[in-house]
Amino acid sequence: MEVAIWAVVGLMLGCLPFSYWVGRVFVRKDIRRYGDGNPGATNVFNAGGPVLYVLAILLDAFKAALPVWLSQQVSHVTGLAMIPVALAPLAGNIFTPFLRFNGGTGVAVVYGTWLALTGWQGPVIIAASFGLLFIFIRETPWCVIIGMTMITIFLLIAQYPLYMACVSAGQTALMGYRRRQNFTHWPKMQKWVGALSGRNKPDIPLQS
Repeated sequence: MEVAIWAVVGLMLGCLPFSYWVGRVFVRKDIRRYGDGNPGATNVFNAGGPVLYVLAILLDAFKAALPVWLSQQVSHVTGLAMIPVALAPLAGNIFTPFLRFNGGTGVAVVYGTWLALTGWQGPVIIAASFGLLFIFIRETPWCVIIGMTMITIFLLIAQYPLYMACVSAGQTALMGYRRRQNFTHWPKMQKWVGALSGRNKPDIPLQS
């Protein structure tokens, strides 16, 4: 019962679209009209600059970290029971009713979840993975999905607690579903990769 309660708390907090609200309150703009149209922190940066960007990231990370951390401290939730609690904030963020069930991708939410699960190590490793992939791949959704997949595989191979790999796999699936329209073609590589290989190919649709 306690696990279900914390999962519901996480889902409700996850539904709060802080990045969208930061744009509305501080710059009086709909951040979905910027960049890729995602109501996330990146478009807060595009609409309002770096200070509001940091504020949006902190708020989105906090809404995920809080229920996960409290579930551990108050109810001693751990192991496989942690899976629904850890995934609930991301599900709420993606399917928020405040934005007609079309919320943000949830990268900051993932950072917050792993901050509560592992301390600073998790978010740093995830951010570093995304950053390294971005050296080669131009499209952020591809970097995120490939990075999260690699982390899931690493957690399994390195024999970390099984629930951690399950949380990572669940986050990968949710984020992949949210940005599924970005995966209809192979990822675009950075220009230097094409120059190095001596060719720059146009987008090639994925075969069904």
